[in-house]
Amino acid sequence: MGFYSQVILPRFMDRTMSDSRLAQYRQEVLSEVSGEVLEIGFGTGLNLAHYPQTVRQLTAIDANPGMTKIAEKRLKNASIPVENKVINGEKLPIGDRSFDSVVSTWTLCSIAKVENALDEIYRVLKPGGKFCFIEHGLSEEPNVQVWQHRLTPLQKLVGDGCHLNRPIQNLVESKFHLVKLERFYAPNVPKTVGYMYKGVAVKKAQFDG
Repeated sequence: MGFYSQVILPRFMDRTMSDSRLAQYRQEVLSEVSGEVLEIGFGTGLNLAHYPQTVRQLTAIDANPGMTKIAEKRLKNASIPVENKVINGEKLPIGDRSFDSVVSTWTLCSIAKVENALDEIYRVLKPGGKFCFIEHGLSEEPNVQVWQHRLTPLQKLVGDGCHLNRPIQNLVESKFHLVKLERFYAPNVPKTVGYMYKGVAVKKAQFDG
């Protein structure tokens, strides 16, 4: 990782992702979690203020040490126990069936091997455990999709691997049973980056290997 990825991008993301409209989405997603929780793509810790007290322990991971450096102040003031690790979500050094819930907020767009990350999420969830997420991704409008495909190569450069055109619903459903999903455009955001998927998926006990 270079200077841009570790210094400039974390500061930019912390500012842009602090928007109050996004805070509402965070709160809605995190209201679903409890017990032992894993958050992938922890970033600068903007979710911390929205975790309910029903969380016994949060394990927070992010591959970018620059993000973690900004998160340090929020971690010190956290109201729940947090273990923070700088690791990649594609291969987790965590035992099988360790968590009641896994959280991902605007993270699946930028993981290079996203299928591997979803496999890992599935592996570390307990049977019946929840995968709670909000992600931006491929729009349902063909004319918007055209621009998402065109702009994704540029977005990957400026957004440290971020894709505009990932079919989030299809990716999640390939691993989990989807029990709740909202798809919508975030207000006052360009359609190419603002098409949201907010939902809850579960790991079925009968399919747990």
